[in-house]
Amino acid sequence: MKINLVSKLHNATSRNYLARMQDQKVFCMKTAKKYGKDYWDGKRRYGYGGYKYMPGRWAKAAKKLIKIYKLKAGSKILDVGCGKSFLLYEMLKIEPNLKIYGFDISRYALKRAKKHKNLKTFYHKAEKKIPYKKNYFDLVISLATLHNLKIFDLINSINEIERVGKKKYIMVESFNNDRQLFNLQCWALTCQTFLSTKEWLWLYKKFGYRTPAKVKDLNETMDSDSDNFDEFDDYEMKYDEWDNGK
Repeated sequence: MKINLVSKLHNATSRNYLARMQDQKVFCMKTAKKYGKDYWDGKRRYGYGGYKYMPGRWAKAAKKLIKIYKLKAGSKILDVGCGKSFLLYEMLKIEPNLKIYGFDISRYALKRAKKHKNLKTFYHKAEKKIPYKKNYFDLVISLATLHNLKIFDLINSINEIERVGKKKYIMVESFNNDRQLFNLQCWALTCQTFLSTKEWLWLYKKFGYRTPAKVKDLNETMDSDSDNFDEFDDYEMKYDEWDNGK
């Protein structure tokens, strides 16, 4: 099943792909991968160009997550790559008694993350063991993070998300045609793993991540040969319906 929580937000910003490719791209990539001030709040050539909290911007996504996953007071959520935790803060504005955790490799972002008594953020690398027991979290989410890992680190990250979460929601950058791949390669500063939607599905299964029950239906929603999309794709999936071989 494909659901869209953040694609509209992501695609709302205009992009000049060729200009970025021609603007000392390698230098900008190296700067971005430090995940410091330049990446979050510096010039656009290094990343977001100013990643600031705007009340309500993440509200719709927060409401959808709470509704789809039936989250309630006491539910425990983990965000792998939480950044400044804007989405998590919006979730707590809707349901203040959620228990939310988030980690990131950017100390700069964590210092500037939104604060709440039921929000715990900490420094941690996504490819390392998550310091919580099996099925500790009712939901684990990861938005625009896993593609920033090299493919040999993805196996650890995916296995850890699988281990600690009862349900999971992952969004990664992907492509469905040659034009989207070109745009993604031009634009991405931190992406280490460039895969199509179908390749991500294959990878999840190969790494032991439980397969969605309706993969065929999901693939039918993707027009992999279409040239109607100039943007690369934010591949958003919920993995809460499992194929247990029954």
